[in-house]
This record gives sequence, C-alpha cells and structure tokens, in this order.
Amino acid sequence: MIGIEFQAVSKRYGGPAAPLIVQDISLQVPSGTLTTLLGPSGCGKTTTLRLIAGLESPSSGRILIDGVDVTTLGAADRPVSMVFQSYALFPHLSVLANVAYGLQVQGVSADECRRRARNALELVGLPGLDERMPSALSGGQQQRVALARALVLEPSVMLFDEPLSNLDARLRRTMREEIRALQQRLKLTVAYVTHDQAEALAVSDQIVVMEAGRIAQQGTPQQLYEQPASVFVAGFMGEALLFEAQVDDAGCAHLGPLRCPLRQPVAAGPVTLAVRPEAWHLGPAGGPGLAATVSKCAYLGHALELSLSTELGTVFVVSPDVQAAWQAGQAASLSLGQQGVAVVPTQAPSATG
Repeated sequence: MIGIEFQAVSKRYGGPAAPLIVQDISLQVPSGTLTTLLGPSGCGKTTTLRLIAGLESPSSGRILIDGVDVTTLGAADRPVSMVFQSYALFPHLSVLANVAYGLQVQGVSADECRRRARNALELVGLPGLDERMPSALSGGQQQRVALARALVLEPSVMLFDEPLSNLDARLRRTMREEIRALQQRLKLTVAYVTHDQAEALAVSDQIVVMEAGRIAQQGTPQQLYEQPASVFVAGFMGEALLFEAQVDDAGCAHLGPLRCPLRQPVAAGPVTLAVRPEAWHLGPAGGPGLAATVSKCAYLGHALELSLSTELGTVFVVSPDVQAAWQAGQAASLSLGQQGVAVVPTQAPSATG
C-alpha cells in the first residue's frame, strides 16, 4: 500500500507569473517505510513536506495519503503529525502537558490523555519526566518530547523537518538511530527532510534528491551513492569529484595515466567519472599510477583527509591508513579501485529521476 503519493504536484507563491517552488513532482512513499527528501537550501524539500502536512496547498496536482485524496483538506483533517526543527514545545507547559496537548484539542478525556501521553513518553525513553518543564531538559530530551507529542496522536504519517540540526554530532547520531528503530518497530510511514547526506544514507529506505524544485533522482541509498543519475547528484552525494575520461572497448575507463575497470557495462567513448574520496589508494612516490604531491593532511582519528596536487587537478582523498605520516610537499602516487567510481550522464535526467 502507498502511504503518501504525489501526482504531478506543483507549488508557487503568488500569481501565475510567480516562479514554481515545487515543479511537477510525482513520488510514492510506501506504507511503513522512511523516505528522505534531500537537497541544498532552497531546493523545495521543506515546501514539499509542508504540502504533505496540509500547511500549504498545491497550485496543481493531487496528494493522497493511504489512498485517500487529501489535496483540499487542511492540516487538522489529515492523519499526519509533524516534528519541527525547533521542537516547538510550549515553554509554560510540563512535559506531560506538552505531549497530551494534541489529544486535549481532539476532546479526549483527561484520564485518557494522561495514560496515552505517559505511554508515548515511555516509548521514546522518557518515563518519569512528566512534570519537568522544557527549559529543564537537554536538547536530546526536548527532541524526544517533540517525538512523543507526534506519536501520541497515532498518525498514519509522520513528518520530520530537519529534526536533528540543533543537536551536537554525537547526539545527532544517537537520535537518528532511535528514530529509525522506532519507525521500523512501529511500521510508521515517514517523510524526513534533511540537507545532511550521511543522515539520509543512515535512516532511509528511499532517498529523493531535489534540485531547484524538481526530483533529480530517487532510489535506495545504495543506488544514489553508487549509481548517481546526474552530475548534480554525484556532486551532492558524498563529495565526488568529476573528471572527463575515455572508456575503451574492454569497459575500462582511462583517466590520465590511470586505468580503472568499471563495475557496470558502459559503451566505449568519452564519459564523466564521479570519483569519491574513498576510491583513491595512496602509495609512495614513484609507485604505479598518478604522480601526486601532498598539499594538506588532516588527522581525524579514524582516517586521514588529504588534498593532493596532480596533473588532473587537486584531488581529495580519505585514507584509512592513519599511521602514515604524510607531510605537505611530500611526493606520493594515486591509484583507483572500483568501489567509489561511477559513470554519470552529462545531461540531467527527467524530473522523476
């Protein structure tokens, strides 16, 4: 069953001459799965989420939730709950009152409100904090309260708008794991907005990459990372560098002095290669491959990040060999593995990717 469906949906603010913020989008979010809307600022992903929520009305097209046309319904009439970037907790209400608020608005009895609110707080790992005020909570706890407030309404669809952007890196990782685990355990249908590629890869069944109000590509995390359908997607997903190369009749790409067998069959001729930082293999000076000179080297604990000057231009490399003591100005060599190398079309695909 399809949880959320867009049928040729567009949105503009203003008259017919105003630019389209969302342009002719068609997509499906299967029930019980998590789809992430990913893209740079201004690409239309948050507007798309607000269209699902009923906070915006489409200029054209149809929106269906669980097979029911909700295009003309307001937010209060849709089986949808939304978790905002700012959490949007009421500062003058206790944790329990914040979670129960939506139920009270629906006319649920006080005893039932308290019971369901406590159950929701236990579900997100916050039992016993009923009477705390939001100001007395950490950022991660506030995020959990916002999540409980959405869950208590038992929606068909849950929406997340940049839910982790206000948290530090370690807490972001913990919370994204908890959200994903909760979504899978409760079989929730989720649409999730972020601009963080790592976050999208970690939590998603499906990723929809948006560019200028259109869908640049949609598919599984692995498909988007390993088989980008456009130069834009390749550059946005995982810091890929783009190079012009030649493919021979044996299916190998020639990039300067490098010869790289491709994982998928490609017709002989000129191609654009997307090469990710982890695809490069770093070796000593004079080794086989591409001659390089280290420009910068940063130690990150789990890996080294290096910039190297080559005849192909500056190359960014992530190396797991943290014991190597590379210094600026040191000569090196570079070769390529198959993992992290993809051929991308030079022309962007159609809007549906």
